[in-house]
Amino acid sequence: MLDIRRIRQEPEAVRASLAVRGKEAETGADVDRVLELDAERRALVGEGDGLKARRNAVSQEVGERKRRGEGADDLVAEMRAVNDRIREIDARLREVEAEIDDVLLRTPNVPHPSVPPGGEADNQTVRTWGEPRTFDFPLRPHWEIAADLGMLDLPAGAKVAGSGFPAYRGMGARLQRALINWMLDLHTREHGYTEVSPPFLVNRDAMTGTGQYPKFVQEGDAYEVPSDGLYLIPTAEVPVTNFHRDEVLAPERLPIRYTAYSPCFRREAGSAGKDTRGLLRVHQFDKVELVRFERPENSEAALEELTGHAERVLQLLELPYRVLLLAGGDLGFSSAKTYDLEVWAPGVERWLEVSSCSNFMDFQARRAGIRFRPEAGAKPEFAHTLNGSGLALPRTVVAILENGQLPDGSVVVPEVLRPYVGADRITA
Repeated sequence: MLDIRRIRQEPEAVRASLAVRGKEAETGADVDRVLELDAERRALVGEGDGLKARRNAVSQEVGERKRRGEGADDLVAEMRAVNDRIREIDARLREVEAEIDDVLLRTPNVPHPSVPPGGEADNQTVRTWGEPRTFDFPLRPHWEIAADLGMLDLPAGAKVAGSGFPAYRGMGARLQRALINWMLDLHTREHGYTEVSPPFLVNRDAMTGTGQYPKFVQEGDAYEVPSDGLYLIPTAEVPVTNFHRDEVLAPERLPIRYTAYSPCFRREAGSAGKDTRGLLRVHQFDKVELVRFERPENSEAALEELTGHAERVLQLLELPYRVLLLAGGDLGFSSAKTYDLEVWAPGVERWLEVSSCSNFMDFQARRAGIRFRPEAGAKPEFAHTLNGSGLALPRTVVAILENGQLPDGSVVVPEVLRPYVGADRITA
């Protein structure tokens, strides 16, 4: 959530920053509406305070007149009118404040100054790592490789849940488990994160705190359990970030680093017909998440470090990848700055996103009420929150299968995974 004081004090700067997202008319209208409502709110508060002061004075004067045996009908009538107006003001004030909150909840984060304008085509390649492998035999896509090796059973998943819900078998299931365990071990043992195991359903307050409500929910991308007021999580970011909702953290608590495994559920309502083959786009998938809480002055450096931790996973898996700085129009709703990690998948001849690493600055913390004291006794400030996939499994598995395929149909297991998989190759 944006700081209303910043909108009030720097409206043109906020408009210009939001315009980097490429929705100038929409976001500019949000700023204008907030300013209009804020002006009305302040006018109502001023009028109400004045009337309440007048009511107190009139009440005292009525008492004085009665003690002197004088009539006070005129003052009683005035007080009645004042009370009526105060009730009107209070009612309107509730409406105005609710609308301000609604507009602010629907307004995206202001992009960081380093974020380039434009859309997906304007994303900038920051760096690349590794060289794509050359093959001297016909390449196959992962869905063919996995089916022949008995790793993936898409018909079984579709039978019990519908398309987009993959089922894994044999070495496919083992590879999933191996990746999850290895990544959690890497992030806890080498990168300094504390492992947590969150609930896989959350309430509306949690979705609101990280920015999935109202936009993500109302666009139809969330799986909802209306009878319980719960949502299946789209990412572990939601429950883990909300662990500290409405808290004031002591100075020594920051930084906080969590890593968590969870299944993730996304309806992908606006993506019908896109990337439907194999594991390219699914409704349920596994992911290891990295979540951080930082002091504001440290969050930019923390984003670079967190991104490096996600990159380390790909480096150890020996998978060629590139790092993109997303342009404003490609940013997620809550993000101020995002790096996407895309791995090369030769079977489908595409770069595939396996991680988004984002700095939300104080946007989520303001929505969720996550504050900290810079020092003992100091006034609380909003923390900065960050998160990144470290990594998402489906496309990581795609890259492992397609980069590791051999002419005989088997797949080479990355060396770091062999102790977890229990084999150096996956064979039929």
